Amino acid sequence: MQITVDKTLEILSKDFNLSKEDILKEGLKYFLEKRLREIKSEIYRITGKYKVSSVEEFETSYREGTIEEKDSLADFHKLDHLEFKKEEIERLLREMQ
Repeated sequence: MQITVDKTLEILSKDFNLSKEDILKEGLKYFLEKRLREIKSEIYRITGKYKVSSVEEFETSYREGTIEEKDSLADFHKLDHLEFKKEEIERLLREMQ
């Protein structure tokens, strides 16, 4: 038996005496916080690997020649994307408050 999202919301709303909006908001918050933790973990892995603290510092290391671009360009682009996503999720979480 397949239960639809609307039906599940209705059941949870009655069982926990919460509005459907509150349930959705809490679920979205949990989802965003989980995704943020995953992103921060990957940022930590990349910044630790190259001993930089941000994509800006990564770029400076390229200019100074302390990091070879050919060996790290994919990580540079990934870090840039992850930092953007992190800021976006943090903004969404602030707006949900």
